[in-house]
Amino acid sequence: MIRASVRLAGIVAFICLGWMAGRAQTTQPNFEIVVDAPVGETTIQCVRGCELSWVERGLSPNAQAMPTFAFKCTSPSGRCSSLKIGGWLKPQE
Repeated sequence: MIRASVRLAGIVAFICLGWMAGRAQTTQPNFEIVVDAPVGETTIQCVRGCELSWVERGLSPNAQAMPTFAFKCTSPSGRCSSLKIGGWLKPQE
C-alpha cells in the first residue's frame, strides 16, 4: 500500500513538473511585418516568416510571392481604398 502511494505521488510530481516546464515556454508569432505608410508610396515588408503578393483582382498563377510589397495612391483626393495583399507563411528553415 505504501509502495503504491509513493509511486502515485512520484507520477503526480512528474506530471506537475512537466506541466510547469511546458507553461514556462513563451509562444512566438508565426510571422512579422512592417508597414511604412508616409504620404505617397506605402511599403509592406515581411521581416520574418512570410511572403506577400498583390491579390486585389484575384490570385494570378504567374504571380510570385516576395518579401517586400509597395504601392502608391494616385487619387486626386489623396485618399485611396485599401488594397488586398495576400500573405503566405514560409516554411521554417
